[in-house]
Amino acid sequence: MKPPRTSEARAAAPSSVPAVRAVEFIRRMRGASQPQLLRSDDGGYYVVKFWNNPQHPRILANEMFAARLALLIDLPVRPPAFVEVPAELIRGNPQMEIELGARRVPCASGVQFGSSFPGAPGQMLVVDFLPDRLLRNLKNLAPTFAGAFAFDKWTCNCDGRQMIFFRPAQEESGAYSPWLIDQGFCFNDGEWSFPDSPIRCIYPRRLVYESVRGLRSFEPFLSRIENLEASQIEACLEGIPPEWLGNAPGRILRLAERLFERRRRVRQAIVDAKNSDLRPFPNWE
Repeated sequence: MKPPRTSEARAAAPSSVPAVRAVEFIRRMRGASQPQLLRSDDGGYYVVKFWNNPQHPRILANEMFAARLALLIDLPVRPPAFVEVPAELIRGNPQMEIELGARRVPCASGVQFGSSFPGAPGQMLVVDFLPDRLLRNLKNLAPTFAGAFAFDKWTCNCDGRQMIFFRPAQEESGAYSPWLIDQGFCFNDGEWSFPDSPIRCIYPRRLVYESVRGLRSFEPFLSRIENLEASQIEACLEGIPPEWLGNAPGRILRLAERLFERRRRVRQAIVDAKNSDLRPFPNWE
């Protein structure tokens, strides 16, 4: 499987995932994987993660695979892209580097993972925390967080659930919209395993689960996961470059098989979380 390359990438990549070329460095972003915000030749902006990040090359494969799976069940996740980062862009921007302990190395050139940024910087207000008053007024609060919980249980997201909230900067009184971001630790980071735990994947702000009354509150996402076909899951692997897969790249096919096997266990995983000591769903009937 060849990694996507410029014009060839546009022809070979799945139609639902664009292949773009980075043309401008905007700024470094927060996060342990040390992503960068870049503008691309399609006029869009992407938060880009590089395969030589300090976590694991498979973070990129996880991000692409999980984003496609989330879109498959209609969760609000930022659309992914294959982003080709030219070596000359990196050479012209010394800030495009990865910190590895005491060492600093340039970001890798070639095809990297990109998550679309919601609008042009400066025109969108994007935050990762809202006070309770604004969080309660979030658009689609209940279905988004319930759906994200079912998804994280299915994919064994071993990181805390990450969300961003955004609205147009000029709409000062408008409600924020939520988006799932940072799926890199689904499938247990680079391990591609499923160390399930009842207390994992619970969002720390419990008010997002106040409307949960039972398993019906996780619909329609729960049924969408359960009814996925193996071919639909495997299609989400299309075009992932081999350099994103680490050692034993063939294991990603087994990962897809295990996800297919796990899809009918999500219901019980939610019940196990409900019965855990954390009691995340205070209004479960």
